[in-house]
Amino acid sequence: MRAPLAKVFQEEEAEEINMTPMLDVVFIMLIFFIVTASFVKEAGIDVNRPEAATAVKKQRANILVAISDTGEIWINKRQVDIRAVQANIERLKAENPQGSVVIQADKKAITDTLIKVMDASRAAGAFDVSIAAQES
Repeated sequence: MRAPLAKVFQEEEAEEINMTPMLDVVFIMLIFFIVTASFVKEAGIDVNRPEAATAVKKQRANILVAISDTGEIWINKRQVDIRAVQANIERLKAENPQGSVVIQADKKAITDTLIKVMDASRAAGAFDVSIAAQES
């Protein structure tokens, strides 16, 4: 009588599905997608950039500042007051010391606002400041 009972337990064990290899594959795929994903930073708003024949794409632009046509300043998808631009850039520069500042000013943005943002960037220690333009 013991033999049939042992046979029943063996059949139950043989019918179970081993989930470990499938979970391993899922975790490896998850790690692969996280590592290979490109993280795009945005300033927060879309601006109508002016065209320039000599526009060159910058590879390491980590600190993006956008200036709208109404003079609003956006950093990291948040609207920022002109007095807080320097503090925000200092914080972002501390997180990534190699990062450069790119100002995305609208075609109709006020030049005074652009100059104030550039001054605040330089006062924050970011001397690699560029103005974004669209290739013509």
